[in-house]
Amino acid sequence: MEDKVKKAGDLFLKGYNCAQSVFCAFCEDFNIDFETGLKMSSSLGGGMGRLREVCGAVSSMFLIAGLKYGYTENNNDIVKANHYKLIQTLSEEFKKHTGTIICRELLNEDKNGYIPQKRTKEYYESRPCLKIVEIAAKITDDMLKGAYND
Repeated sequence: MEDKVKKAGDLFLKGYNCAQSVFCAFCEDFNIDFETGLKMSSSLGGGMGRLREVCGAVSSMFLIAGLKYGYTENNNDIVKANHYKLIQTLSEEFKKHTGTIICRELLNEDKNGYIPQKRTKEYYESRPCLKIVEIAAKITDDMLKGAYND
């Protein structure tokens, strides 16, 4: 297993949310300190604040794509389109492995609420989140190595 994939999985198993686990596995690559990375990605866990919308691991994948390949030109539609194409490509790659980027569909549940569930052995065994974090980290690692760029 690749280093970044393992690091993301280990972070998740330590209790960080899905978004934090993926994002912080790559913080060093962008000279972002760990605590700042945790704060930046904390709101995205549980499908954005446990709303069960876009998976936090996917959101962090997109944040990292922005750090590496994001645009700063506000009036260049070609540059914007190229970046959005990359984001949609990453989304499609994730869907190849999981079928969706929507948290509630990945978990097969609609429960949300703002109270996080306790991280227990049963929690980890009953959820696909560890595998999802690893998938997102692998796609992100591949992207940073030049995959998905044409």
